[in-house]
Amino acid sequence: MGEIRETLLVKQEVYYHKNCPGCKVDKRKAENPNIPWIHFFFVWIITLSTALPISSIFPFLYYLTRDFHIAKREEDISFYAGFVGCAFLFGRFLTAVHWGIIADRYGRKPVIIISVMAVVVFNTTFGLSTHYWMALTSRFLLGAVCGVMGPIRAYITEVSRREHQAIGVSMIASSWGIGLVVGPAIGGYLAQPAEKYPSLFSQDSIFGRFPYFLGSLVISVFSLFVFGICFWLPETLHSHPAEDDTIFASEDVEKPAGTEKGTSDSWLSLLKNRPLMSTITLYGIFQMHDLAYSEIFSLWALSPRTLGGLGFQTNDVGNALATAGVGLLLCQLFLYPFLERVLGPMSVSRVGAVVSIIQLACYPFMANLTGTTLKLAADLNSAIQNVLATSITTGMFLLQNRTVSQAQRGTANGLSLCIVSLANAVGPAAAGTM
Repeated sequence: MGEIRETLLVKQEVYYHKNCPGCKVDKRKAENPNIPWIHFFFVWIITLSTALPISSIFPFLYYLTRDFHIAKREEDISFYAGFVGCAFLFGRFLTAVHWGIIADRYGRKPVIIISVMAVVVFNTTFGLSTHYWMALTSRFLLGAVCGVMGPIRAYITEVSRREHQAIGVSMIASSWGIGLVVGPAIGGYLAQPAEKYPSLFSQDSIFGRFPYFLGSLVISVFSLFVFGICFWLPETLHSHPAEDDTIFASEDVEKPAGTEKGTSDSWLSLLKNRPLMSTITLYGIFQMHDLAYSEIFSLWALSPRTLGGLGFQTNDVGNALATAGVGLLLCQLFLYPFLERVLGPMSVSRVGAVVSIIQLACYPFMANLTGTTLKLAADLNSAIQNVLATSITTGMFLLQNRTVSQAQRGTANGLSLCIVSLANAVGPAAAGTM
């Protein structure tokens, strides 16, 4: 095997294999110190396409479940709605580790492509559901086959230099947060279009017969566009066949993780990694709280005032959740990277958690408001809550990826997603029951 060696003024020499996709990415990072905005954009739009369907059903989930006539009493509708809400997460819980292992063995890109196509297929079938169990099954399969979040978190740290990782992870967190905000807006505005926009959609059209299909169709078409973009992604997983030639790099950069020894440990060894498991546990707690909030806020806002709700319409809920979108994007792109450099990811997460407790304590008082004041209060609180929740999870992403090597990053993120999915599945179900 031919090698070119030189003497460096650095402690560690770094080698790149010609035919290794991961080495090509690392070599590009060594030669180009600029922020890889094009790759960040690809990751941002892929994350958005997979986040939109998760919460898009919340504004109309109450009505969808009611229209299936599975609940015998009005008070039981939220109970059944909670299981539809958590079906996606339960499916993801069962398969997240396996998708992470596949990403570590065969690459991040194949898993990302399969996951985006799963959104196109199963989100469409959900919108065309004719009974409760079809909707429940579609959501479960969407969660089971869409294993993108573990590999995409590993991918963003591998495609960027260490000094740019905070921005990259913020892109994922902001896209995810915006998806959880814009998704309900799409679901709220486009639910029951034949009733809301009779001049555009008739009761005899497909959108009249399937009143919750339009929002799902819009998200599926967008995801189909993103599916095409996925093929432009460079693979970041290292693959070093013995016959490959190596190329020496003269930059002082991190050694490619694929050249490290001992990186093929079983994923079970990750359970002994205390920093990783501590981060995953905290992340699971925060995510259970965040998704439970997303569902219970929508159900609470849509419930009639006689039952203690706010008496909102689906458009009102969509407005409240959509208002946070622009603020969340600006905060994650510009404010969070600065705070992370000054305070560190753990301190930012701690402060966000404390402020979130105080902010959520103000929610019960909104029930005493009416009219425009109530809607403004709902918009403001939704914006603050989404910014805080996303800042907390961004810190968890950074800490998590820095506790493992690249060879285990996909599996570690899959394990994280598995535990978080279980926590998130409990969150909506418990929230719906309450």
